[in-house]
Amino acid sequence: MPVKVLAIDDEPLALQQLATYIGKVPYLQLVAQCQSAPEAMEWLNREPVDAIFCDINMPDLNGMDFVKSLAVPPLVVFTTAYSEYAVEGFRVNAVDYLLKPFGLQDFMRAAERVKARMGARSEEGETRKEERGARSEEGGTMGEVFVKTDYRVVKISFSDIRYVEGMSEYLKLHLESQPKPVVTLLAMKVLEEKLPANFMRIHRSYIVNLDKIVEVNKNRVILDADTYLPIGESYREPFNNYLESRFLAR
Repeated sequence: MPVKVLAIDDEPLALQQLATYIGKVPYLQLVAQCQSAPEAMEWLNREPVDAIFCDINMPDLNGMDFVKSLAVPPLVVFTTAYSEYAVEGFRVNAVDYLLKPFGLQDFMRAAERVKARMGARSEEGETRKEERGARSEEGGTMGEVFVKTDYRVVKISFSDIRYVEGMSEYLKLHLESQPKPVVTLLAMKVLEEKLPANFMRIHRSYIVNLDKIVEVNKNRVILDADTYLPIGESYREPFNNYLESRFLAR
């Protein structure tokens, strides 16, 4: 399948060069050209893409802030005439950074990295699907676990768990059925392996029940008006892949 690409640059000549280079790469498909971040935002709200080639220095909203504002950003290659943005570009998990003026060879290098990252995402998605299937088969119809808390052993239904919070050697299981969490001496990894497919680790300290999420806002998930959980950098891509698999375009 071709990689769907959006080109963004406020300079018409630079935008045309991007479009020309994209057209020279067989596995890239240019779906649109935008001359501002707000225009690109409107396009992405209508039709998500796999990757964007985005200028940084643009009026109204620069490319860096534009990408940071996206709840589910596609793969990003930044283009700019200013090298000082390189470090910041990679902090937002950019695939590559093209310093203007760049030639076709530089562009091809960035395109190959986009292709490789797409392949890695696809493989990761298949692996997670297989793991979830195996976990479901292994668990059968089991819908609960028993955990030790204080001097008791209590049964916890998976459907009752909103999220799990790690605290050193302890876990807090936040439940729908009671205001106070159940605290147990247990490693996060041990519980993670027992949880069914609708649970995902989104941070080193949090596992969330995906069915309980009501909103995703930038770098956090929202469960209700008072509960916000951060999305850790190393967990962002798998979570974004989950969102993309369920994203409905208008």
